[in-house]
Parts: sequence; structure tokens; C-alpha cells
Amino acid sequence: MILLISGSLRQGSTNTALLRTLRQIAPSSMNAVLYDGLGSLPHFDPDLDHDPLPPAVDELRTAIRDADALLFATPEYAGALPGSFKNLLDWTIGDEHPRSIYRKPVAWINVSSSSSGAADAHESLGKVLAYAHAEVVTGACLRIPVTRQAIDGDGLIGDPTIGRDALDALNRLRAAADRRDDI
Repeated sequence: MILLISGSLRQGSTNTALLRTLRQIAPSSMNAVLYDGLGSLPHFDPDLDHDPLPPAVDELRTAIRDADALLFATPEYAGALPGSFKNLLDWTIGDEHPRSIYRKPVAWINVSSSSSGAADAHESLGKVLAYAHAEVVTGACLRIPVTRQAIDGDGLIGDPTIGRDALDALNRLRAAADRRDDI
């Protein structure tokens, strides 16, 4: 299973639209699941990082443990990761379970259509994932610009080129997860 995680809480988010589209077009054998609990996570507090965990944190960590790989899509706010998304990442750091984010294959798709390309957010994401010792699959990390006009009334992206490119990234991530499982 590939867990798809958007770093945006915005209803009309291009990041979430891309991940919704991937969930829809991914082959059923891939089992792409969209995580939707970003807004319910409590603020990270090391004093709460013990059993019993807050329910939303337990659900996040369980979803990550159940996944073979993680695919992120996040916007950039004020030159960095959105606070709510950084909060999600902070909650992944303290998980010492064997199937945590530690050494798990991860990648991201950058959908920014701005001239800066959200480069600072993705640089920050790379730093956090390195700190978490996640296995960044660089061949699956892509920039696929998506405009709000590309999102249809169902919150999906109909452009077949965008879908094909995103599915290619997902397939590369899946292949990396499969290679890891074969070891």
C-alpha cells in the first residue's frame, strides 16, 4: 500500500487534487490510500508522545506503519513547509516501531506552478525526511506544475499528461518499495 499525504488543508488544493487523481488512476494492485487526518492532529508536544497516544496521532502512525511507501505533495507557505504539515512530520519522528517512517521509501511530487516552484518547501521537506532517516526515492520525486484551472468539479485533474507523469512517479516509488521488500 502507498500512503498519499497532502501538506495542504485547503479544500481546492492542487496538491490534494493530484493525490486524489492518483488514488483514482492507480492500478488496484497498488492500493493507493489518501491520508485525510492532517487537520485533526494535535500540535506536536513531546510530553504527549507516549502511550496512549492522542487518537489522531495513533491513526497517523498506524497508517504509516501499514504503508509500504509514502508519497507527499505539499505547498509552500512563507518560504517553507506549511505549519500543519511540519506538525505531521514532527509526529512521525518519535515513532520507534519497526515499520515507522525510519528507512521507509518516500517521495514527493511538487505541483507548484509558481516561478519559484516551491523549491524552499521541498528543500525543507528533504531535510526533515533525512532527519527522520526516511529513504528518499529521488527518481520518484518530480515537479509536475498544476494550476487551479486543471481541477474539475470533482476535485480531480483530467489532464492525461499530468496523470501519466504522476502515475510514473508512483510506479517508481512502488518499485523501490518492492525492491526493499525483496531484501
